[in-house]
Amino acid sequence: MAALDGREINPVNLSEQNQWKKAAAEEALKLVEDGMVLGLGTGSTAAFFVSALGRRIAEDGLRITAVPTSVQTETQAHSLKLPLTSLAQHAQIDLTIDGADEVELGTLYLIKGHGGALLREKIVAAASKRMVVIADESKLVERLGSLVSVPIEVVRFGWQATGRRLTELGGNPSLRLGSDKKPYVTDSGNYIMDCAFGPIEKPKEIAHHLDHVVGAVEHGLFLGYTQEVIVGGREGVQTLKKTGS
Repeated sequence: MAALDGREINPVNLSEQNQWKKAAAEEALKLVEDGMVLGLGTGSTAAFFVSALGRRIAEDGLRITAVPTSVQTETQAHSLKLPLTSLAQHAQIDLTIDGADEVELGTLYLIKGHGGALLREKIVAAASKRMVVIADESKLVERLGSLVSVPIEVVRFGWQATGRRLTELGGNPSLRLGSDKKPYVTDSGNYIMDCAFGPIEKPKEIAHHLDHVVGAVEHGLFLGYTQEVIVGGREGVQTLKKTGS
């Protein structure tokens, strides 16, 4: 089996959670058809899908083109010789496969962006005919915000003022730092502020307010983007369908 960087690894070295992620990714691979334009997500679960996609192209001659949502995904795709394209060449994407940090049961609302690519991920999701999320069962929640914060991508100029507005909205924002303890910078050159709203009763209302924060480029609440989530877990792989709004 290929590792995320293209090397061969032994499946027994994968943690149980990674095995769940890989199983969900392999199931999603069945949705890919010859000639599709694909959106490739970012993060550990999406990386398993990209790896599986590269294997299928090499072994089965699958013909696709793909739009990566981050430099990280683009680098992995290049290493696996995946043919890449852009939204300049393809205004619409047939299918996007991406992960999530949280999935709300019923609505299938998502929190995304802890991998740092929420802006590009949402642009690609919005340009897709269909978005399918792959996740392990630890990401399932009754209410968004129960386990993780909501990432907000903000422009660097005046980020302190933007943070004050997010505080007024009850977000308790904190500026994300990189491993070097300096502000984390996204592929688009912005900062990320992580907002700890806690369990969110009215995600549409929060999203509406965040949409109107000056200095906020995009937020990690992905509401209504997917109708289907493929989940790997202790009982195998299951597909969740949207049942609420």
